[in-house]
Amino acid sequence: MRPSRAIAFWVAIVVVLLFVEVAELTHLFTLPVQSAVGNLLSFVFALVFTTILALVGALFVGIYISQRMQSPGGFTRFEEEMLKMRSDVAKISEDMRELRGRLPPPADPPLGSPK
Repeated sequence: MRPSRAIAFWVAIVVVLLFVEVAELTHLFTLPVQSAVGNLLSFVFALVFTTILALVGALFVGIYISQRMQSPGGFTRFEEEMLKMRSDVAKISEDMRELRGRLPPPADPPLGSPK
């Protein structure tokens, strides 16, 4: 699944959940307590389903937090290598400037010859 589709999927889920929450707060639909007691099987199913979703969500949050805590905070190996290469290039450039300073100035070509 591409990231844009995944983001759109989760945004849609959040919008649906927000609609359900607003509908519940505005009493768009209400279930009497007697229906929970009367249909015990659906109540137990809803309770188990909610518990499983909560456990799966807690598992993913725990995995994310532990991964963030155990990941190194410094540079990656690639970034360290690039920094070393940058310092090497700077040293080589400084050496070249020093060598150019030691060379005698170029002789002027004779008049009338192409440069």
